[in-house]
Amino acid sequence: MPQHRPAPNDNPWAASDEEPIVRVENVTKTFGNTYAVDDISLNIHRGEFFSLLGASGCGKTTLLRMLGGFETPTSGRIFIDGQDVTHVPPYERPINMMFQSYALFPHMTVAQNIAFGLKQDRMPSLHIRERVSEMMALVQIEKLANRKPHQLSGGQRQRVALARALAKHPKILLLDEPLGALDKKLREQTQFELVNIQERLGITFIVVTHDQEEAMTMSSRIALMHEGRIEQVDTPRRMYEFPISRYAAGFIGSVNLFHGHVVEHNNDMVLIRSDEAGADLLVHHSQPLLSGMEITVAVRPEKIIVREQRNDEPNHLHGVIQEIAYLGDVSIYHIELASGKRVQFTQSNVQALAEQPLTWGQEVALSWNPYSCGVLSQ
Repeated sequence: MPQHRPAPNDNPWAASDEEPIVRVENVTKTFGNTYAVDDISLNIHRGEFFSLLGASGCGKTTLLRMLGGFETPTSGRIFIDGQDVTHVPPYERPINMMFQSYALFPHMTVAQNIAFGLKQDRMPSLHIRERVSEMMALVQIEKLANRKPHQLSGGQRQRVALARALAKHPKILLLDEPLGALDKKLREQTQFELVNIQERLGITFIVVTHDQEEAMTMSSRIALMHEGRIEQVDTPRRMYEFPISRYAAGFIGSVNLFHGHVVEHNNDMVLIRSDEAGADLLVHHSQPLLSGMEITVAVRPEKIIVREQRNDEPNHLHGVIQEIAYLGDVSIYHIELASGKRVQFTQSNVQALAEQPLTWGQEVALSWNPYSCGVLSQ
């Protein structure tokens, strides 16, 4: 689940009169006969921490490179702060980009790397020294000013690259897998540091990542991409709790999917018959669904609870524990139903020994609340 969330009244994308700082209109990018980006339209607002999330080859990096001016759209237009920049070169855009490789100059010191872009812009020397000091303090690398990149750890090089990208005070910072080279613990720590820096500076961050937890932790909103198109754009919480498709539900977190057909839909409750589940399923759903319509019910593993005894009410399943994964804070159980379908549920390990010990080969009864699951028709 996401750790960082925007303040409730800080949702510029929800204000109809708020002009987006980035506007992508029907952008397509092809390489030969391959569609890397396929007719994407997208608005990103000032001050957002926006993530482009997806599997390798989904088009997220190509889209980021078009925003930066390193690729030109085959068709469509890109606007930054109201200006059409579709054919404007990178150095004339109010953006900077932090590359996945960091691209530091090996013969320059940390301070010289950070100052490079400022010297290119012919900023006065005194102002350059002040800005470099400001950036090193921001990312906490003041003591590394005279070191060369080969004398730095991966995390330190990442900070230098970030300081250099921020030094020119761009309106937008593009980051391509910025934490990919860091180990897990350092990556988690740096996620929060990036969020704090972004909030302090108020710069719009647009990040490419394939790591769902990274996107959920840092982002105000996420665009989930799939095969060159945008599957869903939403806040981390809404994308997790209310995915609009099977792909979105499966990509963000773990999920149990049950195929079935609508039996009836009354008073915002839809009854679904599912042979996979071996039971009827009841889901709260306000949009009308036709009887007989084929749909999928999505249930997150943490929404499922273990019952003392089985019954035949909706949302009550039973099966046998086949696998258990102990992860310290939680345990993940894989249950096989009579249909052969596998279901996952999780239990928090609140005590050193579980209150209700479950073991391999044990028969269990499972259930969940109709308000804790969702209907997917895509």
